[in-house]
Formats: sequence, structure tokens, C-alpha cells
Amino acid sequence: MDLSNFLLMRHEISLVVVFVILLIYDLFASAKTRQYFQPVACLLFALHTAYGFFPAATGTVFEGMYVTDGIHILVKNILNIGVLLMFLQTNAWLKAEDTVFKRGEFFIITMFTLFGMYLMISSGHFLIFYIGLETASIPLATLVAFDKYKHHSAEAGAKYILTAAFSSGIMLYGISMLYGATGAMYFTEIAPLLTATNSMVLLGMVFFLAGMFFKISLVPFHLWTADVYEGAPTPVTAYLSVISKGSAAFVLCILMFKVFSNLAVEWMHIFNWIIVITITVGNLFAIRQNNLKRFLAFSSISQAGYIILGVLAGTQMGMATIVFYILAYLFSNFAAFGVISAIEAKTGKLNISDYNGLYQTNPKLSLTLMLSLFSLGGIPFFVGFFSKFFIFFAAAEQGHYVIVFIALLNTIISLYYYLLPIKAMFINKSEEPIGTFKTDAYNRLSLVICVIGILIVGLISPIFNYIEKLSFGM
Repeated sequence: MDLSNFLLMRHEISLVVVFVILLIYDLFASAKTRQYFQPVACLLFALHTAYGFFPAATGTVFEGMYVTDGIHILVKNILNIGVLLMFLQTNAWLKAEDTVFKRGEFFIITMFTLFGMYLMISSGHFLIFYIGLETASIPLATLVAFDKYKHHSAEAGAKYILTAAFSSGIMLYGISMLYGATGAMYFTEIAPLLTATNSMVLLGMVFFLAGMFFKISLVPFHLWTADVYEGAPTPVTAYLSVISKGSAAFVLCILMFKVFSNLAVEWMHIFNWIIVITITVGNLFAIRQNNLKRFLAFSSISQAGYIILGVLAGTQMGMATIVFYILAYLFSNFAAFGVISAIEAKTGKLNISDYNGLYQTNPKLSLTLMLSLFSLGGIPFFVGFFSKFFIFFAAAEQGHYVIVFIALLNTIISLYYYLLPIKAMFINKSEEPIGTFKTDAYNRLSLVICVIGILIVGLISPIFNYIEKLSFGM
């Protein structure tokens, strides 16, 4: 191994460089120059994001413990886009009196969690996978409790760290059982040794999946989601909903293909029930919500069920649909959270009923939120429609007609609750609507990017074709 091997880890190295520069800036900058931290951080991370799209070599490092190829690079680039959007949406929140002096900590901790997700995505060994998982999960608890003087944020942080520790313990126990049954930790070595006749292997797989299902908030491992999403700062909620969940879903897909392929019959039975229950419960509970963050929490639970349909397909096309779904979900969800974050920063209001008559005073924000909800609901011809169509097609192609039919019925249910905020903004009247205001330039830029993604990404067929080509190269 020589220095050239480390160049395969260019996303990690580039992120560490940005991390160190911002850390030094935050430590040694004067109070006057620290006010420029937000634009400097966004600019540096934008350069890091752009650098990720440059052509790169692929291969393995550390005897196969770290793996990188086209699809891994693409997923990291998608996560980078999401994190950049989130950074752009934090400006108003980080200017608040109780967070202005913690601006540097927020950016640095967020990038630290992203570094863990990079490792998790490129892992070829359960040790690297677990190190990446914990590197991503533990600092996330800090972000959830970032508004520590607010009761709900501190409570959400405590709930998140407890459930994360519990799920990690269950997962680690499952990994130890797989190691005990096979004597291997490399994905390529352990896969051919797994057999359905070995009860320890089956039990290890169940424990491992239970831990992963906690991370993705699949039913019945979802109970932490709504409380944590409501209590966390809104930009952190968006991060949990899209970046954390998207990376975990992709890794789950990789592991089911690479490690547990010999047990496909067994885990598909588990996934059948999990998908149906997750989509249904997420939709039914979303209908009952008035708080928009809890509303989107149950929406994200339902969306997680749709994403796992791609895993159920068990094909390379299924993997491609998952990556495309994450991309579509990124633009749609960040558009919704961008609007919510802007209104919360200005008024502190988070309930759907507070949005009555919003179109009369803030038509652009109302239209943006409407487009995002249409996309999340899968209405043609927004990007969310294409992502759901590809997921359904991949699952139906493998004969999962009943699951696809149930998912389609749930899509109709979801249209009802996604229309509730739209009805509030455009139809309901209010004697005291939210006043007219102008969002900051950072948030406006993020919303413009999201709207462009919602409107055109699904219509550009080469994007999905490119993702599918990379997936078939796995």
C-alpha cells in the first residue's frame, strides 16, 4: 500500500480538509471576522461537493475493508448536495441569540457525522461499517439537542441517543453472531458462508436487521421518530429525514445484496410485512398530525417503506431505484423543510392551522411547499412520481404484485394528508394570517435549487439511466 491508495478516499480526505479549515477558523477568528463563518462554510462545502463530481479512480483500500466504485461515489455526491442545501437553510436559525455563538460547532459536527456516513457507505468489512455507523450516530444526538435551552430539544436528544445506543447494541450483537457462525468479517468472505440451516446465522441476521430498521425508522422500530423530529431544530430534522435515512437505506440495500443474498428467501418474508406495515402506519398517523414536523416525520416513515421496496426487488435495478428515490426525496423534503424553517424563524409557528391563508401573504413560499408536497405524494409529473414509478416497476418485475398494489393504495391515502397543508394555504381563510416577509438569500437559493430538482430531474431520463448503469456495474 502506498500514498496513491489513499487517493481513493478522496471524499473523506476532501471533507477532512474542509473540516480542519473551518475548525481553525472558528478557533482563531475574531468576533468580527467570525460573522462571515456561514458564507465561508457554505463556499468551502460547495467546492467539496463540486470536487466529488470530478472523474475518480475506483478500487479497494486496507485489504478490501474500504471499497469505492461509481455507485458509492454517486451516493456520496447526492448526500453532499443535501448537506449543502441544509447549510443554506440554517442561516436564519443560526443568527438567533441562543445559537449565534455555536455556529462553528454546528457545521463541524454535521461534517463529522457525514464523514461517518461516508465510511459506512464504502465499507467492505463489518468493523469499518460499525465505526462509520457510530461516527455518524453519536454526533447526531448533539445536533438533535443543539437548542439545549429548549425543553423539547433536550428531550429529543436524550431519546435519540438512548434509542441509537439500544439499536447499535442489538446490531452489534447480531454482527457478533454472524462472526461466530462464519469466522469472517469481510462482506465478500461472509456471504458464501451464510446458510439458512444455521440458526445462529438466522438469528444474527434478524438482530442486525432490527438495528438497521431502527436507523431507518421502519415500523415497529419507529416510535422515536416523531418526538425526535419535533424536538430537534428544523434543519437537523431535515438532515435526519433525508441524509441519515438515505445513507442507511442505501447501505441496507448493499448489505442485502452482498452479504445476505443466500438468505434472500428468509429476509424477503420479513421485508414483505415490514413494508406493508410501515407504509400503512406512516400514512394513517400522518393524517392525525397538526404539527408540521410531526407530520413530515410520519411522512418520512411512510417514504422509508417505499424505499425498501427497492431492496425487496433484489436486483441491480432495485438498487438504482433506491438511489434515484433518495435523490428525488432529497429535493422534495428539503423544499418542504426550507419553507417550514423560514416561517418558523420568522414567526415561531409550526402548525398546519397556522398556515391558513398563507398564499395571500407569501405566495412564493406557498407554491414551493405545494410543489414539494405534490412530489412527496407522487403526483405526475414531479420527480416524486418518477421515483415511485421506478420503485413499483422494479418490485412488480420480480412478481411482488400484492405488495405493489398495497403500496399504490397507500399512495392514494397519502394524497389526502399531503393536500391538508395545501388546503390550509390556498383555501382556508384566516383573520390573522402569517404576515408578508422575505426569506434570507441563502434559504432562497436552496429553495430555488429544490424547485428545479422537483420539476426537471424526473423528466431527464439520462439521470436514471446513468444511475442504473452504475448499479449494474456492482
